[in-house]
Amino acid sequence: MLKKLPFSRVASLPAITRFLLETLQVNLGYRCNQRCSHCHVNAGPDRKEMMERSTVELVIHYLCSSGVKKLDLTGGAPELNPYFRHLVREARGMDVHVMDRCNLTVLEQPGQEELPEFLAAHKVEVIASMPCYLKENVDRQRGNGVYEASVRVLKKLNRLGYGQKDSGLILNLVYNPLGPFLPPPQKVLEEDYRRELDERYGIVFNHLYTIINMPINRFGNQLRSMGEFSNYMMLLRKAHREENLDAVMCRSLISVDWKGYVYDCDFNQMIGLSLSFRGTSRTHLSELMGIDLKGRSVWFWDHCYGCTAGQGSSCRGILS
Repeated sequence: MLKKLPFSRVASLPAITRFLLETLQVNLGYRCNQRCSHCHVNAGPDRKEMMERSTVELVIHYLCSSGVKKLDLTGGAPELNPYFRHLVREARGMDVHVMDRCNLTVLEQPGQEELPEFLAAHKVEVIASMPCYLKENVDRQRGNGVYEASVRVLKKLNRLGYGQKDSGLILNLVYNPLGPFLPPPQKVLEEDYRRELDERYGIVFNHLYTIINMPINRFGNQLRSMGEFSNYMMLLRKAHREENLDAVMCRSLISVDWKGYVYDCDFNQMIGLSLSFRGTSRTHLSELMGIDLKGRSVWFWDHCYGCTAGQGSSCRGILS
């Protein structure tokens, strides 16, 4: 039996089933040096949940046995996990493409000063949070001083080759709306970012991803306090495009939490909606060794409209 959840299952849509598994997304812990207003993880400096060495080794074993070639590391700030570099080294040694979902400012934290060089040496793709090219908007969402620190780190990444043509070092930025509305067209916004960051600071990057804010945890609570939760949910439902179901990330990705339990996506992880497997209430990564997930069903609950609304939204930006 599923525990009582803050959202409801949607029965009016056709069943969604999995494609070939391409990406293992791993949440290394909920600790973060920032406390962003939109954070669906409720991450912050006071969070204690961190993936232990034994679970990291299980992730490595799964990568080896499954043949999955994309590892998406997230948090919190994944870099704060003491086994982050070990996991990166092992994955890259198996020729697995590694993505680091980085808040940028973590790279200036004590003990992390040489991390940009480490990421570059192992050709880790950096997917960096940058909700605006304007200081006031970034600091309002992510905290005072975050914008200036982010600019410093982006410049350092550029000096190492990130975002530079033909360097092989990928630097992608992520935009989240500052309020209860959908993102503008990704291509148009990317052009604005590219122009503004270049003219202001000489910063270059590869792509910009626009991601819809999920109405869960911190952002969901913010919506409720504003009396906007129902309106936002209605906005997402009305903007739903059924063709986006063909490309939602949960069809080719699984999300692993800090204890090793598995979910269809990071958002389901945050509300405790485990991957559907053998009728159990929770599924552990150790149970999936040698299991082909292709063709198995994927949950679609009403918060999932956050991925199918408008252009669509995924950890890699728009869907259409």
